[in-house]
Amino acid sequence: INQMIRSTNSIYINSIEPSAFDYIELLKIKVMRLAIFTAGVAMIIAPMPLNPLIALGSIVCIALGAGASGALNMWWDSDIDSVMKRTLTRPIPSGKITSDQALSFGIFLSVFSVIFLALFANFLSALLLAITISFYIFIYTMFLKRTTPYNIVIGGAAGAFPPIIGWAVSTNTIGIESILLFLLIFLWTPPHFWSLCLITKNDYSATKVPMLTETHGVEATKLQIFIYSIILSIPSILISFSSIGGLIYLISSIFLNVIFIFSAYLLMINSKNSRKYLFVVEKRLFLYSIFYLFVTFLLLLVEHFSKFFLPSYLVMIEDLLWI
Repeated sequence: INQMIRSTNSIYINSIEPSAFDYIELLKIKVMRLAIFTAGVAMIIAPMPLNPLIALGSIVCIALGAGASGALNMWWDSDIDSVMKRTLTRPIPSGKITSDQALSFGIFLSVFSVIFLALFANFLSALLLAITISFYIFIYTMFLKRTTPYNIVIGGAAGAFPPIIGWAVSTNTIGIESILLFLLIFLWTPPHFWSLCLITKNDYSATKVPMLTETHGVEATKLQIFIYSIILSIPSILISFSSIGGLIYLISSIFLNVIFIFSAYLLMINSKNSRKYLFVVEKRLFLYSIFYLFVTFLLLLVEHFSKFFLPSYLVMIEDLLWI
């Protein structure tokens, strides 16, 4: 009887046409927001002025490209999503959308976003977007994620590309500033994601994905988070001495990085406390990592507009900007 009920429910679910909201859910809106924000900031702080309509069209294309990556990722990882508690309600495992529909949607958005970014902005930015989508799907999702515990270290490059794309939209070049922004997000991704893995460890235990928490253990993961939080401070502070940095950013960045490193250190040394306390420490670091990246890019906007509206400030810090 239970089997008959499940079969009936499956037929009923599959007979329902996906809604627009189901397709929107495929886009991984939270990840898309990061791409939009970092690419948008890079466009604004780049040295070349940009037509607002071109900027808006380019941002939409970058957002759709990020969404396409999310849809294709859900298509490939639907078997994992159906096992993990955190992802059970996603469109494919919940039966709202079929794998074929997600694949078609992802391919369409990929092609659409790349072509229209080339039309709105330039060929370089479109090429970079195509490389980002391809890297995320073919290198990270299809290969690295299921073969190495350091999947997120290398795969994090895909999430670090949006500032380079945004910079290319404005300047049609890849400058040292955009490379520093790339390194910032690239080195931020491992401690950010590994702190999430600590929180959702039981979920990953149910899959065959070789996350660092499963292959090397919790303590080794905490050590890696601490090491990466230190390495992360290097490009973060170096940005201060580039054309997009300044005194405001330098002081704030030192403060932000000290807190990040100290939070990672507290996480590393706390191993014998209760699971409830450790969960609080892990979640605090995860939430702070989000705050860290948001404030870092927000400070770049503050620096940009401070130089624009306060010429005396630019004169005061010109010796600081040596990169």
